[in-house]
Amino acid sequence: MSKNVAILSAKAPPIFRFVRAGFGRFYSKGLYIGVFLPLIIIGLWQTAASYEWIEPVFLPPPAKVVEAFFYMLAKQDLLLDIWVSVGIVSQGFIYGAIAAISLGLAAGLSRKVELFFGSTLNTLRHIPTIAWLPLIVVWLGLGAPAKILILAKSVFFPVFLNTLQGIRGVDKNYIELASVLRLTRRQLITKVIFPAVLPQIAVSLRYAAGLAWALVVVAEGLSGLEGVGFLIFRAQQLLMTDQLLVCMVVIGVIGFTIDRLLFLIERRLSKWKVGFNG
Repeated sequence: MSKNVAILSAKAPPIFRFVRAGFGRFYSKGLYIGVFLPLIIIGLWQTAASYEWIEPVFLPPPAKVVEAFFYMLAKQDLLLDIWVSVGIVSQGFIYGAIAAISLGLAAGLSRKVELFFGSTLNTLRHIPTIAWLPLIVVWLGLGAPAKILILAKSVFFPVFLNTLQGIRGVDKNYIELASVLRLTRRQLITKVIFPAVLPQIAVSLRYAAGLAWALVVVAEGLSGLEGVGFLIFRAQQLLMTDQLLVCMVVIGVIGFTIDRLLFLIERRLSKWKVGFNG
């Protein structure tokens, strides 16, 4: 019997074998456990909506939310709004991350650079991002540049601090060994310091990406006419709870996807580092 199944699997189309292998890995690694909680939440949601424990205007049933999703796709250009938000987040993330890693490396490798920038950056870091929004809008208006600057600022500080502290936390034995091996300054940075600090930078990038994706909703809601954030605030003002829930689910799914992509990159770059898996 198993031999016949194996023969049929071998003759199956490539897409079938790919899906079958994906389900096999999903089951063997126990990833199916993560599906239980969402199913429980949806079940409780459907129960509450069916028995009208909460007024439908405040908590529509899941089926109505799904219907609103397809309506927004067909009639309200939901994909365009998602694309606008993703584009703004991508630009803010890239600019903020490049500036943070560059300055973090410079400050970590030079005490003078750290002292020069330290006091100013620590002061600016404690000013909330939302507090910058009115001033940035005055400078740049309500368009994409203002949002990109806000997101770049929110990305900059966690990545900068993690890069700096990661360099400061490099094991001193590594530095002494590099000195014994007579590595040049460039070799010390590229072969010892940067690989050692790379996992910490990758984690900070994951955190910063999630923070930027969350803040774009606020930025678009307060100063924009397009994007997922604008849709959320509009749905709230018009009491369209089904569309509000659609936007919340979309934000969660996209945020999860961004985090998983960065996690895969992080694992790829730091595959040499073995840790506790629980």
